[in-house]
Amino acid sequence: MSNDHKRLIEAAKNPSVALDYELAQEMASALGRLGRALEKALQALADFDAGNAAPSPEMRHALVAAAGKALWEFTVQREACGLRDTRQIIRDYRVPADVLSRTGIVVQEPLRIKRPRP
Repeated sequence: MSNDHKRLIEAAKNPSVALDYELAQEMASALGRLGRALEKALQALADFDAGNAAPSPEMRHALVAAAGKALWEFTVQREACGLRDTRQIIRDYRVPADVLSRTGIVVQEPLRIKRPRP
């Protein structure tokens, strides 16, 4: 009897097993998506650094911020999956120090309140 068949039999006996299985699949899928997004953001930053003789500080700042956000999202998802060692991410993905320092920083536009005219 295959593992899938056993899982189906168990799910029929206990519906929470099926839910647990679906949740685990979704967590793994989200982790994969966020890992690929981090790789893409870090690659964009590396490409920018390697290809610009006269780099734009604003563009680099935006790329570092995007990579920091991607790192933060990936770290949060890993922790939700029970993987708590952030050092492993930094090592495996070769995260630059400036990206690491931007992790978790969210910059929002200032709130502009329109006042009614008198």
